[in-house]
Amino acid sequence: MKTEGDIIRLIEEDSWMMEVIHAAATLHLPDWWVCAGFVRAKIWDTLHQFNRRTPLSDIDVIFFDPEHPEEAYEKQLEQQLSLVLPGLPWSVKNQARMHLINGLPPYTSSVDAMANFPETATAIGVKINELGDMVLSAPHGIEDLLNLEVKPTPKFLDKELLKVFDQRMENKAWKQNWSNVTIYKGGA
Repeated sequence: MKTEGDIIRLIEEDSWMMEVIHAAATLHLPDWWVCAGFVRAKIWDTLHQFNRRTPLSDIDVIFFDPEHPEEAYEKQLEQQLSLVLPGLPWSVKNQARMHLINGLPPYTSSVDAMANFPETATAIGVKINELGDMVLSAPHGIEDLLNLEVKPTPKFLDKELLKVFDQRMENKAWKQNWSNVTIYKGGA
């Protein structure tokens, strides 16, 4: 696996992942993506040659809609997805409001929001475009993801945000699932 095309093909060959992506598409959200661990875990599972999917704590669906910044709206969307594909840990977040979580300036789009996720390996998303084609967004490239390297995104190199990154790495304990992953220690 070396290119964005390789990642897209890997996802397209996974019927469960395609079912999740098509479910997210039924919401008809503006600037939507299924992202973060949903994609990262598939890549890392493949690179570790796992026969089983590593369980996901959530399935991140993001969108960008300044007209609907209410968290209650996101919960309604999660309920809709649970009707389409029940039993999955849906997490729907409007990126028009999520900049507030880390005290960052407002995002301009979902891809801008992904660029400001804490880790480069997690700043990746997929969706079906209006032509029915699978597209991938990786604002920091795919190299860290494919090299099993977890590094902070440029925003998280800030001294205060680097503490957030380090705490996330401690809480995530990704090396327990994926032993070949190398985690950058920001505060070290």
